[in-house]
Amino acid sequence: MYMKIKRLIDIVLSLIGLIVLSPIFLMLIVGIKLDSKGPVLFKQKRVGINQTYFNILKFRTMRIDTPKDTPTHLLDNPDQYITKMGKFLRKTSLDELPQIWNIFVGQMSIIGPRPALWNQYDLIAERDKYDANDVPPGLTGWAQINGRDELPIEVKAKLDGEYVERIGLWMDIKCFFGTIVSVVKSDGVVEGSTGVKKSGDNKKTKESL
Repeated sequence: MYMKIKRLIDIVLSLIGLIVLSPIFLMLIVGIKLDSKGPVLFKQKRVGINQTYFNILKFRTMRIDTPKDTPTHLLDNPDQYITKMGKFLRKTSLDELPQIWNIFVGQMSIIGPRPALWNQYDLIAERDKYDANDVPPGLTGWAQINGRDELPIEVKAKLDGEYVERIGLWMDIKCFFGTIVSVVKSDGVVEGSTGVKKSGDNKKTKESL
């Protein structure tokens, strides 16, 4: 029953978000186009509910010559590929805003396990142990407010499993407001992370284009 309510909440809030945030979308689009050549958005193949695939949307933060489907930590000197506008978008998490559309059309939820890249087989396999692939992926989730990029894959998958076990309105509310706090404090953000936070490193990790 709650999943139907959850979907209704997703539709209403994502629609409101698309309308209210449209001026910010416009400003960011202009900034991206002025900063570097290439499209404003990029699509990336991700794992959705029941291990189906969909294309996640993000504002482009890297140059168009960045290797495709390669995690940032596997790139040689990843900073060379990130645009000036991209650094700002990543630091503020504004690059994730286009995923509001993914939520509106039903490919994602506001709250849920973050969608894995199609080739993150280890993470997908770990999530299978906890049925975490059987719920809609989210813009943010329980793992994101309990460590985010610094978490090892096993711990991240276990936290995703805890979310599945405790899924409900109160759990989603905790994740929602916990995310706001995490973004403001930039908690658990590690550039080029492999799942372990390095000493003195608090930059943000994202997959490359």
